[in-house]
Amino acid sequence: MSGFPQAKFLLSAAAAAQFPADHGAEVAFAGRSNAGKSSAINALVAQRALARASKAPGRTRLINFFALAAEARLVDLPGYGYASAPERERRTWPALIDALRRRDSLRGVFLIVDVRRGIGAADVALLQWTAGRPVHVLLAKSDKLSRAEGRKTLAAAREALGDGATVQLFSAHDGEGVEHARQVLAAYLGVHH
Repeated sequence: MSGFPQAKFLLSAAAAAQFPADHGAEVAFAGRSNAGKSSAINALVAQRALARASKAPGRTRLINFFALAAEARLVDLPGYGYASAPERERRTWPALIDALRRRDSLRGVFLIVDVRRGIGAADVALLQWTAGRPVHVLLAKSDKLSRAEGRKTLAAAREALGDGATVQLFSAHDGEGVEHARQVLAAYLGVHH
């Protein structure tokens, strides 16, 4: 499959008033800084540089909206757990994130977790933020583990998440799980890809 070939950057929002109109469907992408969120987004849409990946954590500082299809958006949230952004900028994030949660168009959340770190307290807290919307966890960078380690980590993540989310192994580098994740994303958005 080709992913979402029509995907394009829409806008960066520093305030809720800058969000696109609250209609259609959107899926938020969240995760700790440096978990592999930008690489996951690029792999899912089959574009090299739609979301800018960086070796330095904390690169995404605004809420970035991308159009994947008519009335279907992907929302890239700032990574959490890293404090390189200026304090005044970090103080605006909770209100922005909360405004996003209240949107009718938010249909689901993808949570990107570095497979080597596992599910942490901040990841579990994010599940509470989603307010009952479906959550799909990508255990990113799965190419860094052996198959046996990957299976063990996946089982541990399923246990930690319970019924709170679905979870899969994922690697933007070698393509593991990309097609399955695209199918989940398309289902959340109600589009064919």
